[in-house]
Amino acid sequence: MIPNDLLLNAVKQKGLLNDAAISEILAESQVSGRSGEDIILNKKLVDENVITQIKGEILKLPVKIFEKNEIVPLEVMNTIAEESARHNGMLAFNKENNILSVAMVHPEDPKAQESLKFILNHEKLGAKIYLGMYSDMKNYWRNYQNLPEQLNKIIQEFQTKFPRKTKTSSTTYQIIDLETSGGAMTEEAPVIKLLSTVLNYAVRSRASDIHIEPQRTKLRIRMRVDGALFSIIFLPLELHAPLVSRIKILTNLKIDEMRVPQDGRFRTMVDDTEIDYRVSTFPTTFGEKVTIRVLDPSTGLKNIEDLGLTGRNLEVLQEGIKKPFGIILISGPTGSGKSTTLYAIMKNLNKDNVNAISLEDPVEYTMEGANQSQVFPEIGYSFARGLRQILRQDPDIILIGEIRDGETAELAIHASLTGHIVLSTIHTNNAIGVVPRLIDMGVHPFLLPPAMNLMIAQRLVRCLCPYCKKIIEATPEQTALIDESINPLSEKEKKRYNWKKPYMIYKAVGCLACKNKGFFGRIAMFEIFKMTPQLEQIIISGLSIVKITEEAERQEMISLRQDGIIKVLQGLTTLEEVVEES
Repeated sequence: MIPNDLLLNAVKQKGLLNDAAISEILAESQVSGRSGEDIILNKKLVDENVITQIKGEILKLPVKIFEKNEIVPLEVMNTIAEESARHNGMLAFNKENNILSVAMVHPEDPKAQESLKFILNHEKLGAKIYLGMYSDMKNYWRNYQNLPEQLNKIIQEFQTKFPRKTKTSSTTYQIIDLETSGGAMTEEAPVIKLLSTVLNYAVRSRASDIHIEPQRTKLRIRMRVDGALFSIIFLPLELHAPLVSRIKILTNLKIDEMRVPQDGRFRTMVDDTEIDYRVSTFPTTFGEKVTIRVLDPSTGLKNIEDLGLTGRNLEVLQEGIKKPFGIILISGPTGSGKSTTLYAIMKNLNKDNVNAISLEDPVEYTMEGANQSQVFPEIGYSFARGLRQILRQDPDIILIGEIRDGETAELAIHASLTGHIVLSTIHTNNAIGVVPRLIDMGVHPFLLPPAMNLMIAQRLVRCLCPYCKKIIEATPEQTALIDESINPLSEKEKKRYNWKKPYMIYKAVGCLACKNKGFFGRIAMFEIFKMTPQLEQIIISGLSIVKITEEAERQEMISLRQDGIIKVLQGLTTLEEVVEES
């Protein structure tokens, strides 16, 4: 590794960090044993691209920055085996005239050098070494996966150790002695390998949920990626009992209790990232169904700029979060990204000079510097009770996972009126429905204007794969639909984007990078309604949906549909996705 002094001096000379910051990094490095580079990147003190360029100057190596749409051939990647590539931080990305181009995170590491030398000698290749970024390589390493092949080997190993003795039926999922199988599970046991393989595949595929479902004659494993649920593989039913048993051991659930649902949680490391898993079991006709929520902080903890906010929406949000107090409420259905937006706002506000406290059910992502607490309604620790206690903790920012009842709503309103920033979610169809919903919960209308700040609604749509999306000209029907949405927009907003006819939009195609789905990742559509003196008069004089809608138009609020159409014209998603979600 590059010595701390050498890298930190270069960073200092370029004016990227001051003496105090560098001294703090050196002190932390001595205590933790981690390199200064790791500390800088982990805390995001300097952009990874900049650090890589500085390392390139020190090591006198060219830097490889992968372009957004750059494709690395799988046959070239496979020159270096996945395990070696991940362990040594390297990626083969091009081969020409027996010369292999290899990007390395730490080309100065002797162990990485030895590993690469062995591969080159075995393949009789020369090499051109580049300095690369870990974040770039992590994206390409996902393409190594071949889940069916990996699982078939594990199944064969399992069937060798536990030969099938009886014909499979709807009750044979209990043939394994749970106590014995639990005690016999060593690090080489096939069931452990099976679970590890499935979990790793889920994380690398960006899955949000894993469904392990026993059926009459087989075990189905499904995953939800970018909001869509699909089958990954079907396994022999004999694997169900030991697999569920293994999951229960990890989550400290009752192995011998199969009649009632249970909930648990565990944590593992995948690709140097701590991943949390929330586990829920559910008794079905053919055995226990297990659903695992995958909580990856690298995908869940975003910055405001990464949410998909643009134009007027971004300006209104940035203006709103600068206010010293007030409630920001986010609405939308389950799975619409409300928590991600909450965390992004909290992350922006969470500074050293503020006391940020959250009440969540459950705590999904751990945020450094925030005091996070999980409610337990079954023992009387509800959002309302927790909120009362929070107000005694001298908070500046309060995050409430969800406003579910009138008591919590009223306490949140009073917390805002006493000078706190309150962030929470609520279930309504759109942003203009937030105020009527709060009044319906029993909140006095006269309390809302001084307490409310922003009301946000959102939905998620799938992003087009940047590697294979194809540009097309909008049809007359599509053009009419686009015009219907963007014509009412303000002149300021139209000038911001400067659209011209014929409208050029994109369609999904499918390639290796997106596993032939045509989509990769999701982005949110937003509408943001703010409290104004005009809205205050509407609330106090007698609530009317018609008047609230007129006020939204006066504010030039961009609706969910309009924000989605903007993203279509930006080439981020398809018209079909927007229409379906709005």
